[in-house]
Amino acid sequence: MPKKLAVVILNWNGKSWLEKFLPGIVRFSQQSNIYVIDNLSTDDSIDFLQNNFPEVKVIKNDKNYGFAGGYNEGLKHIQSEIYCLLNSDVEVTEHWLEPVLTLFERNPEISAIQPKILSYDRKNYFEFAGAAGGLIDNLGYPYCRGRIFDDIEEDHGQYNDETEIFWASGCCLFIRSKDFWEQEGFDERFFAHQEEIDLCWRLINSGKKIFYTGKSTIYHVGGGTLNKQSAKKTFLNMRNNLSMLLKNMPFPNMIAVIFARLVLDGLAAVYFGYKYGISHFWAVGKAHFAFYTQIPGTWKRRQKYQKHNFYQSKWLIFKHFL
Repeated sequence: MPKKLAVVILNWNGKSWLEKFLPGIVRFSQQSNIYVIDNLSTDDSIDFLQNNFPEVKVIKNDKNYGFAGGYNEGLKHIQSEIYCLLNSDVEVTEHWLEPVLTLFERNPEISAIQPKILSYDRKNYFEFAGAAGGLIDNLGYPYCRGRIFDDIEEDHGQYNDETEIFWASGCCLFIRSKDFWEQEGFDERFFAHQEEIDLCWRLINSGKKIFYTGKSTIYHVGGGTLNKQSAKKTFLNMRNNLSMLLKNMPFPNMIAVIFARLVLDGLAAVYFGYKYGISHFWAVGKAHFAFYTQIPGTWKRRQKYQKHNFYQSKWLIFKHFL
């Protein structure tokens, strides 16, 4: 019989992370089934798992589908009421699951939940990717409680609450499987980066809620696959953010915001080129051209998913921005 919760780790050549963090995940996740979805790793991750963790179920994808496609493919083979999509570079803590499961049980309208995400290297500070819950401003820029741009807050218990947020970080995303599949999972065109924000936005537009609980804590290394200074990461973030806005933002804001973003992204390209190198400058330009080529497909997805409760997202954006 499948347990109510499945903790699912996506792996690509991440044996070192599995060696470091999987023992703790197994130890502190007894009330769940644990899976590793492997994106056709070329290291010996699979042998390591089979020889050392026979209780962990391994699902082998036939190629590297990226974060979005990798989870979509692998989750087809997992039957569970709730998924926990967990990065391989995460240290969990004792009793990390109980507050999340309790919050789901108390609130059937909640689709997804994120715990408190602290830095593995500086454990009294929040971590860049998610921190204390994701929000979005009225220009479509994602940010977090506990982190705005590169400014990271120290954890003094100021975010030990349980509250509605706009998006839950993909580094540790709890989500009801029914809601995940009603939205047809992640948008695989994103490959990686901001696919979880897009999914949460679609859930909000369908009348669901996204929550944060500060009663559960994990520690995230971050940058395990693409580090912060990667030009590919700049490309994916820029392209995917524009596609997400076109797909989800309500009229009439969407047209004005995307136009403003095209101008602001040009300024960002100059800044990134100066700070990180010319490859980041070109990455922004390539991201814009890639966004333009995706417009027909993105528009079809907008018409498909955003039919009901369309302006609910606008309320959340301005609520958290002001």
